[in-house]
Amino acid sequence: MPAEIISIGTELLLGEVVDTNAAFLARRLAELGIDLYYKTTVGDNLGRIVAELKRAWARSEIVITTGGLGPTQDDLTREAVAALLGEELVLNQEELAKMRAFFARLGRIMTPNNERQAMFPPSARPLANPEGTAPGLAVVKDGRYLFALPGVPVEMERMFDREVFPLLRRLVPG
Repeated sequence: MPAEIISIGTELLLGEVVDTNAAFLARRLAELGIDLYYKTTVGDNLGRIVAELKRAWARSEIVITTGGLGPTQDDLTREAVAALLGEELVLNQEELAKMRAFFARLGRIMTPNNERQAMFPPSARPLANPEGTAPGLAVVKDGRYLFALPGVPVEMERMFDREVFPLLRRLVPG
């Protein structure tokens, strides 16, 4: 099962932040015996993210992205996944309620821009993020798997270990 990692964020591309997420994911995939063929870094540009996703989707059975799931306008991973799938984003009310509860537990008011994080392509399912507000997403389609994980390392690592690793372990024979 060839796999690919796409790290998303201009701060990674420009070297302002070291990409520890890709290293973590590469190690964890190796533990599973999954062959990692490509690691790519792309900035916060919708057209380039979509192009990288299309390239990855065509050549790898497993695609894992990190970054671009936050509440700001340059967080474009959800939009890019929707474009890859030819779908429109829809508001997931259950995820929106979880976000509101998360902010309430912190004693903070959720701003409208956080609602973007509850938008999903219809064929994607949310991945739980108990560490933050950005849920991940999983797509299983045409014998391929795409997982979009947050860029914050502690959130990404926990989501991968709890949500993605068990699923991948079931896919890999032996």
